[in-house]
Amino acid sequence: MNQETNKNKKWRKYFISLLIVNIAVVAVIILLIFWPVERNESPLKEEEMTQSSSEFIIRTTKNNLNELINAYMNEYLKDSKHKYRISLEDDVHLAGELPVFSTTVPISIRLEPLVQDNGDVILKQKSITLGLLELPNKKIMEYMEKYLPMPDWVTINPAEEEIYVAVTEMDIKSNFQVRVEHIDLETNNLAFKLKIPYESLGIDSAMLQQQ
Repeated sequence: MNQETNKNKKWRKYFISLLIVNIAVVAVIILLIFWPVERNESPLKEEEMTQSSSEFIIRTTKNNLNELINAYMNEYLKDSKHKYRISLEDDVHLAGELPVFSTTVPISIRLEPLVQDNGDVILKQKSITLGLLELPNKKIMEYMEKYLPMPDWVTINPAEEEIYVAVTEMDIKSNFQVRVEHIDLETNNLAFKLKIPYESLGIDSAMLQQQ
């Protein structure tokens, strides 16, 4: 009789323990289903919602860039009597004329483009000639600085025998921002980063942040 009583107590204890476990499992499942989830946007999502512009990498060729550069230079020099052209070959070739001793003398300069971390470019002089005149390179570049009209964002530096092209300071009517990513003229590999502010497209970035 005592043995049966002990067995009943054990079964009752097991049953109650199992019931408690089942109730606990069900309670946890219910909590997981109905527990309010915190709104935690990923860092990328937050950045997308708060940024005011988008960036694109544009790849092009020497021929396309040549046409663009010289179309710009033709417009820039239309009221100047001093003309020159730029050709992208295995290096950058600038050819034109400089006034020397009441006449004009052909100038030819070859430059190596060096992309800077900030997206600008330094054109490092490789060779330079001014007609048949034998002048120091620095002197010829001083003539260039004095007589060749250049955009405000292009600086001739005779002391360093180089030309600094501040691409990032170009005044573009569309308000787009440009920087050079990569230039390899020998392999015809040219890449630029184009930053487009939303406001230039009539998009209100403040409204995007509220969405």
